[in-house]
Order: sequence, then C-alpha cells, then structure tokens
Amino acid sequence: MSVTIITVGKKHEDWVEPGIQRYQKRLKQPFNAEWVLLAHSSFDDDRARQEESGRILSRLEGFTMIILLDERGKQYDSPAFSGLLSDQFAHSAKIALIIGGAFGVTEELRQKATHVWSLSPLVFPHQLVRLMLIEQLYRAQEISLGKSYHHE
Repeated sequence: MSVTIITVGKKHEDWVEPGIQRYQKRLKQPFNAEWVLLAHSSFDDDRARQEESGRILSRLEGFTMIILLDERGKQYDSPAFSGLLSDQFAHSAKIALIIGGAFGVTEELRQKATHVWSLSPLVFPHQLVRLMLIEQLYRAQEISLGKSYHHE
C-alpha cells in the first residue's frame, strides 16, 4: 500500500529535487509515495485541460480514494489530513493525489475526485506544490505515529 501522486509536468526541477527526496526517503508504508509524471499538453487553455485531464483519468483505475489538489477545494489542517489518510489506510484504500496542469482540470475529473483539497487559497507553482505535498505526507505520517515533528 502506498500513495500515488499523479502530476502534470516534467521531472522535478533541480531546485526542488533535494527537498522532495529529503521527505520521500523518510516515508514508510503506508505513507510512502510513488510519483507518476505526465507530460504537459502542447495545447493551451481548454484543449490542454481536456487532454491532460484525460490522461489523468486513464490512470485512476483501481483507486478507492482520489484527492485532487485545487485552490478552490476544502482546506484541511495537518491533523485532519493525517486522520483522513490514516482512516483510509485502515480500510486498505489505494490513494491517488492529483496535481493538475497549469490550466486546471475538467469538471469530469473534479467529479471523479473523492476529495478536492486546497493547500491554500493562493496559487503556487506546480514544482513548489510537489514539495509541499510530500512534506505534508511526511507530517501526516508523523502525526499518525504520535511523533513530535508536528507541534500544535
């Protein structure tokens, strides 16, 4: 069991790679993460959104929980996010976390999501979201284990 992070975009950029690896190495089952990087569309606007969302949708078979990151989604604090994941792991859920492309995702993909999660009402660069997401997975793991990484 693990978490699959599906994201549109090229490989992790040099400035973000060490941070992602720092947290990735610390993750243990079931919080460990696998990355699926899908290429950007060569189109713009709606055509890009359609193409990229279609490729994401084609990867979602078998996932029992799909969390779409979107600034218009629900905000969870770190303990609530940890609890959400831990509850799903207790039921052997297969979890996908999705970071869409620059033009967002289609309504079809949004409807397919079990949860739409906002890290913030601000919009962040995709590379930074990757780092923030992997850190939040590590934080969720540490909260679930009762470790002292997270402070209230």
